[in-house]
Amino acid sequence: MSLIPADNHMGIFAIVMVIAGLSFLAERTRIGGLLTGTVIAILSAIAAANLNIIPHQAPAYSFIFRYIVPVLIPLFLFQADLRRLLREASRTTLAFAVATLGTIAGVIIAATVLDLSHLGAAAGIEPDRREAAVVGLFASTYIGGSVNYAALGEMTGLNRDASFFSAATAADNLFSAVYLSLMALIPAVHWVARRFVPNAQLSAPRDGTAATTTPVSAASLCLAIATAVSLVALTDLLVDVAQLDGWRYIILTTLTLILATAVPQIRRWFSGAFELGVALSFAFFIAIAAGANLTAMISVAPILIALVAILLSVHLFVLLVVGSWLKLTLAELLTASNAAILGATTAPAMAAAKGWYDQVTPGVLVGVLGYAVGTFVGSALFHIW
Repeated sequence: MSLIPADNHMGIFAIVMVIAGLSFLAERTRIGGLLTGTVIAILSAIAAANLNIIPHQAPAYSFIFRYIVPVLIPLFLFQADLRRLLREASRTTLAFAVATLGTIAGVIIAATVLDLSHLGAAAGIEPDRREAAVVGLFASTYIGGSVNYAALGEMTGLNRDASFFSAATAADNLFSAVYLSLMALIPAVHWVARRFVPNAQLSAPRDGTAATTTPVSAASLCLAIATAVSLVALTDLLVDVAQLDGWRYIILTTLTLILATAVPQIRRWFSGAFELGVALSFAFFIAIAAGANLTAMISVAPILIALVAILLSVHLFVLLVVGSWLKLTLAELLTASNAAILGATTAPAMAAAKGWYDQVTPGVLVGVLGYAVGTFVGSALFHIW
């Protein structure tokens, strides 16, 4: 029994938003700026749940997963004008492609070396399909972040095994935090740094956050929410009519990318949409991290720890070796890797904290690209495997 019971819906939602708010405030401190608010929120939620302050499972979390998560995708992807991405972030986009290649190589090697067929057994999926589902799940989360993780969990059915899914969530969140700390340390390792082209643009900060020059207004936020919810509703209608079960997030991503590229003005019309998505994503991070039952993780820890350790080790090896060969800077590579592993919210934060001001906007853009392609790549690997 947790201090706040699972049926206290408003109490749990209040705690979720309080943790989110405090994480934003903690990000302003020196240590918090290095960790980023996302990692602080995730670790705080894991601690709160495992100290029995809040429950691991609750209807309030289900509400967030069911209604907030789908809306996050359009809110983030309204920024995703593909022509702008190629124009403003071509080198970082190349670095992101290397990071994606590293994730794919890592998950394939891990799945080849390890026996993953017993993971997610309670989901009622046959062994071969379970291994394919785990491959798709971890590929998606380390290309686009936790939003893609939730999408593949639903698509593959692995989220029906609460024990495995909470354990996998714990492993994902904990190792992501460790990897983020490692990325912050790599530039200080001189024998690594001197093998890369130096970053020539470390001078004055640019206006490189996700915000546009158009002021945020009640109207812009309302229009963004209305359009995002309408896209989700249209997607659900198409899925229902065409009986495309499991294609919800792929269709939603495709529709939003088409709209964002065809009508690039929506970045101005929906000013503040990305920031609203970041705020709501913290609630999602906390809800999914609260399900990280460390006791459950320990019961399957060896295989999960090995899986994530191999995946991230191969990812980092490919990133540094191929990135050096392509003459990319450490700033570009680590920003892209951050966007792939943790998403668009942490990549610009790390870039700003490290003084890589020329990488803040590209960090947002390739992070958005990760949201767009993570579900595609994860689902493709799932079906191919």
